[in-house]
Amino acid sequence: MTDQATLFTNARLIDPAAGTDTPGIVLLQNGRIAAVEKGAADPAQLLHDRGIAARDVTKVDCSGKCLAPGIVDIGVKVCEPGERHKESYKSAGLAAAAGGVTTIVTRPDTAPAIDSPETLEFVTRRAQADTSVHVLPMAALTKGREGREMTEIGFLMDAGAVAFSDCDHVVSNTKVFQRALSYARSCDALVIAHPQEPILSKGAAATSGKFAALYGLPAVSPMAERMGLDRDIALLEMTGARYHADQITTARALPALERAKANGLDITAGTSIHHLTLNELDVAGYRSFFKVKPPLRSEDDRLAVVEAVRSGLIDIISSMHTPQDEESKRLPFEEAAAGAVALETLLPAALRLYHAELLDLPTLFRAMSLNPAKRLGLESGRLVDGAPADLVLFDPDVPFVLDRFKLRSKSQNTPYDTQRMQGRVEATYVAGEPVYRRD
Repeated sequence: MTDQATLFTNARLIDPAAGTDTPGIVLLQNGRIAAVEKGAADPAQLLHDRGIAARDVTKVDCSGKCLAPGIVDIGVKVCEPGERHKESYKSAGLAAAAGGVTTIVTRPDTAPAIDSPETLEFVTRRAQADTSVHVLPMAALTKGREGREMTEIGFLMDAGAVAFSDCDHVVSNTKVFQRALSYARSCDALVIAHPQEPILSKGAAATSGKFAALYGLPAVSPMAERMGLDRDIALLEMTGARYHADQITTARALPALERAKANGLDITAGTSIHHLTLNELDVAGYRSFFKVKPPLRSEDDRLAVVEAVRSGLIDIISSMHTPQDEESKRLPFEEAAAGAVALETLLPAALRLYHAELLDLPTLFRAMSLNPAKRLGLESGRLVDGAPADLVLFDPDVPFVLDRFKLRSKSQNTPYDTQRMQGRVEATYVAGEPVYRRD
């Protein structure tokens, strides 16, 4: 953080709170946004009104490129402790900065799981030492993510946990989950769950239907997601807990989510960028880089989820960044590990929806920046006076072909390898300081 002011001129301002996409200027001071002026603003007049000498200002001519709040990415896996060869805090921080992600909210599905204050403090220290972006850790909901005994939620919150999740290990014991939700409610803790019926979805590599049958892949019905969400909603009615569904990926789950919101439950929902931009047919040829959890869905499901993001029924888009090494992915599809890296590809992939005229830029940044920040009680995610100066400058139109070997993550298991993308990050700012500039 510095006293030096930074002035962005000739910018295309993406304001997710106001829902606007307009030209304007932005002034940063002391790590925060000092002024936002939309329309035909005069930079010299702004500096004069603020009593700032031109020599004390770093000027950034955006040349008509987009300036938006930095992305707040919920559900990032950093493989420390236990699997540092797949992803470290240093490599994840570099990938986040290059992707316009200014805050990463890390998952606890490490080895061992982040289920004690000591483990949480270890990863917090490592993140602070090795990354230039903000890192907020989640902690496990149950010890070892085994679904038998809940963790010390209060102590973990004191140690810095911003939410609690067992990730894709669904707590199948309803009584244990109910008790954990009740205790989380007493602490005002946010619980992030993976809505899947665990028995039906166990071992599934694809979504049931003609494609899975043709390829001979073990499959799960979309109803497994609906059943898992229905159970969780019933428990929310019992406990009144704060709840976020990490990934809603099927049309069948959307009516239940809509009813839960209409009934006043404290529920939000997210989806992954892969489920918004890919479908089950992309798996053709048994390409294991397209194996994610839950599996990719039908095109009808994909379009229904995109519409749910547009309407605001689904609140958050996240990368669900899950690094896997070559040995884990270069296996027969059924045996290959699930997951894809996406910190660096989240924004370019999201811009596919913009170029397809399915979602506008304020709506995308509402789901990627504003809503996740609001759900976690953060000040970021906004393009307003006084907000943290966490920003991304990007060109939505520049084309490129993605080369996975140029990604900054230690693992390069991206389904977008060799695909034509449109739109890339020019610079990322955290607390007003540049943490990434494109060469």
